Amino acid sequence: MKERLHQWVGLPVCVGFGSTKTRAKLANHVAKKQPEHGGVFDLEALAPAAERDLFRQLPVREIWGIGGRLTQRLNALGIHTVLDLQLAPEKRLREHFSVVLEKTVSELRGVSCLSLELVTAPRKQIVSSRSFGEEVTTFEGLREAVLSYVHIATEKLRAQGSTAEAVAVGIRTNPFKPGTPQYTRGITVPLAGATDDTLRIGRAAEAGLKLMYRSGFRYKKAEVVLMGLRPKARRQAGLFDDADALAKRDRLNATLDRVNARFGRGALAVAAAGIEKDWGMRRQRLSPCYTTRWDELPVAR
Repeated sequence: MKERLHQWVGLPVCVGFGSTKTRAKLANHVAKKQPEHGGVFDLEALAPAAERDLFRQLPVREIWGIGGRLTQRLNALGIHTVLDLQLAPEKRLREHFSVVLEKTVSELRGVSCLSLELVTAPRKQIVSSRSFGEEVTTFEGLREAVLSYVHIATEKLRAQGSTAEAVAVGIRTNPFKPGTPQYTRGITVPLAGATDDTLRIGRAAEAGLKLMYRSGFRYKKAEVVLMGLRPKARRQAGLFDDADALAKRDRLNATLDRVNARFGRGALAVAAAGIEKDWGMRRQRLSPCYTTRWDELPVAR
């Protein structure tokens, strides 16, 4: 499977096997960081002594779910390695930490406490946010960015079969540029009925942007957040809804998604979202799409 993924899509992956979710993620870390395993590592194939030696070498911060602050607290108690945590007394851990860490320790010991998510739960919010490659000083530039982010967010919204009840828009200057005028603002715009329509949500986002925009600033980032997500199948019809118009708009959005899925994101969009997009992210070091784009196929000379 690993070799086929690399051959077909050029994507390097590593595989880890474990009897619990935490042990499998730890095995995947070993497969990634220790080249001698060839990118595949089975933690359950180790003898008990070999497993202890491995866990003695691995810092406790490499365990899934243990971040920097938790690592510091564990280190203060003398827990520095995965083996230290695996052998730590449960009573002592319960006195200092939450039940989440207790479950992690149980998982390290081979007792499954975290269920596998075979189906990803629908998102409760959808965020589309980017920093600009070039600072934006005009309303038109900000509008292009915001509407481009609306396109991305609504595409994800329709993919999970949901509608949104409100859209939040945020803009800000560069806080890491001392001595320059700073401005940060956000606004939430309720929608007149839950919808997944790119054009309706785009109009609401633009209206919010008009209320926030101030000239004389160099904007560095914008974001769009879709809120109040609900399954589209449970959408309550409005008194003045035009069923035919809604059906036409659904077909329009479905066409938009199909075209962008085939020809690449942004291939089809509203004109106000911009064409050149000089504010776009810098991507000079973007990896070539050798396996998916004809114009980027490697050429032998």
